[in-house]
Amino acid sequence: MTLGIQPTPDDGVRLSTRRVWDESTRPPPTEPDDREHTDNGRAVAGHLVQVHDHLRAELAQVRSIVEQVRAGSLDLSRARSHINEMTMRQNAWTMGAYCASYCRLLTQHHSLEDSGVFPHLSAADPRLEPVVDRLMEEHVVIHEVLEGLDAALVAHVAAGDDFTDLDEALDLLTDTLLSHLSYEERVLLEPLARHGMY
Repeated sequence: MTLGIQPTPDDGVRLSTRRVWDESTRPPPTEPDDREHTDNGRAVAGHLVQVHDHLRAELAQVRSIVEQVRAGSLDLSRARSHINEMTMRQNAWTMGAYCASYCRLLTQHHSLEDSGVFPHLSAADPRLEPVVDRLMEEHVVIHEVLEGLDAALVAHVAAGDDFTDLDEALDLLTDTLLSHLSYEERVLLEPLARHGMY
């Protein structure tokens, strides 16, 4: 049986002029063995795509809300209400930490991968170590980009109508995260189908 699950392609579109890593230095996927994928293996691989699709959808919602505030079609209090209703919401959300819930969701996802999934995959197939190391390095960089977005959001509350720093931070997160998710799917779907998550 073939895997039957495709990684989400990176469309190559970049909104930011800033780059936080060199994509050309990413290790390529490992060559799959001749093993047939089970239904369970395909489900495990498909789960990664589902989780990533959720992260992509939530990011699109954050971008849409910021755009509505900029256009004047949504005031900050309504924006807060929309963010509060999103599935990534955390109970302690405040305007000063506008992206905290998305940041927390993403950080939890990466922490789970770093502490459980990646060590398991490296132990199951040592050829994956360069890929896993790179993905873990990218998680650290994404965390730094998230901190930059959080700072830009806090500063925006005081800046009023100036969206420059917020736009730059949100564009950088969008570019960085979408590139990372696509790469991660490209290099991990087949190994996850072979070895599982744990």
